Amino acid sequence: MQTAQAVAGPVLAAATIGTGLMAGLYLAFDVSVMPGLAAADDRTFVTVMGNINRIIDNSALFGLLFVGVFLATGVAAVLQRRLGRPDAARWTRTAFALYALSVAITACVNVPLNRMLARAVSVGSTTDVGVVRGRFERPWTSANVVRTLACTAALGALGRALVLHGRGAARPL
Repeated sequence: MQTAQAVAGPVLAAATIGTGLMAGLYLAFDVSVMPGLAAADDRTFVTVMGNINRIIDNSALFGLLFVGVFLATGVAAVLQRRLGRPDAARWTRTAFALYALSVAITACVNVPLNRMLARAVSVGSTTDVGVVRGRFERPWTSANVVRTLACTAALGALGRALVLHGRGAARPL
């Protein structure tokens, strides 16, 4: 139990910070990357988006953050429950579910679209980039908005869990 008390706060803080970073990444696509690419011609859009996807897919730091947030949030929820903090545990479980939604959207929508884009523009491909862009842009952007909202809501839930955790840790004088 003493180990749970010692690590519960840092794990919850790490989950919160990581969730904030993920929400920020998704938001950056919503407010800058995709609107910027929307103004580009089809070939530029497809090429740049393909490059961005390749860089993110090959980033160990992104992979660690993406999976680490999921794991840290789940562990934080378990620790809050074990420490007898049901309100903090409930908010952390809510955050876990919301972050899991963003992971599911990534796995079921964004990644398959990224792979379709990569296949379509592979070396030797004669695919019309306008058609590729048309199949990619709107569904990818819409899915990204939803995962931004889910991740941002998860961040809010973790913020509430942190407050409740702190109240539970307060010691009388």
